[in-house]
Amino acid sequence: MATRQYWRLDARPIEHDYANALSLQTEELAPPADGHVQVAAQYLSMDPGVRVWMTAREDGYSPPIPLGEAMQGQFIGRVSASAHPDFKEGELVRGFGHWASHSTVDPALAGLTKLDEDVADTRQHFGVLGLNGETAMCGLTDVLELKEGETVLVSAAAGATGSVACQIARNMGCKVIGIAGADDKCAWLTQELGVDTAINYKTQNVAEELAKIEGGINVYFENVGGDLLDAALPNMALYGRIGICGLITGYTSDSGNPGPARFDQILMKRLTIKGIFLPDYLAQGKNYYAPLRKWYDEGRLVGEFDQTDGLENTLNAFTRLMTGKNTGKVIVAL
Repeated sequence: MATRQYWRLDARPIEHDYANALSLQTEELAPPADGHVQVAAQYLSMDPGVRVWMTAREDGYSPPIPLGEAMQGQFIGRVSASAHPDFKEGELVRGFGHWASHSTVDPALAGLTKLDEDVADTRQHFGVLGLNGETAMCGLTDVLELKEGETVLVSAAAGATGSVACQIARNMGCKVIGIAGADDKCAWLTQELGVDTAINYKTQNVAEELAKIEGGINVYFENVGGDLLDAALPNMALYGRIGICGLITGYTSDSGNPGPARFDQILMKRLTIKGIFLPDYLAQGKNYYAPLRKWYDEGRLVGEFDQTDGLENTLNAFTRLMTGKNTGKVIVAL
């Protein structure tokens, strides 16, 4: 009987102590039940939002993962066995399954998607052409209704979603300010991605730097929350728009972060704040892949990868993501 390896959630992690909360397990790999598809993973995606699933929070957009079950996450791989008429063995697919060598999924529930084979770097189906890229496109165009000539601020700008958001805003003719946590990340943003200004939140006073922006910030693509949101609020332009894509500063907590302290600025600046949740728009039939693919083929959309090799090293990769050690998309290669 064939086997699979997978990471099991055994306890609710404290801060970033994942080694004492998850364990690598081996089990028999049964053939897929009727209507299901089995995928041998080539890459696993590390995403901040799954940290919330590790907590006991019941108020998130996805319920907590029960203790004793396999850790959930995105995979890219090839179909190794299929009991579903729409998927054939050998096809390249992406979907939601487990941090595992193999995932057996219901295609409808897993969002199982066949991928274009003509993309030279398969990893980009997690990167600029993946859900991070589509989330950035959705957030800026449909949620925030970005217009040419506006000033756009992006937090976690050197991350998987933030870096794409910066490039989309640049491609749409906007002035772009990115916030990151290291000088090399800031240099990458300005020199490689064409960001107008990059702010190192660890060495610079973000609020003071934002106060220098003439006319204020029209659109803020928020991935972090906490102090950065408080720095941005007083420096928004009148009638500015804020899209909340992520709030990573509160993901290790069972209750999230309190705040923002400058909540009054929502009234003073007549701001609009919306949550960015890609599945809402995909359910409406929106297609973000096509414009992203066009920019990618034209060389106007690039993505970096922070790759860790080996399923056994998954926790190292996730820790890099959650502690801000990465530039670009964090993945595990199997």
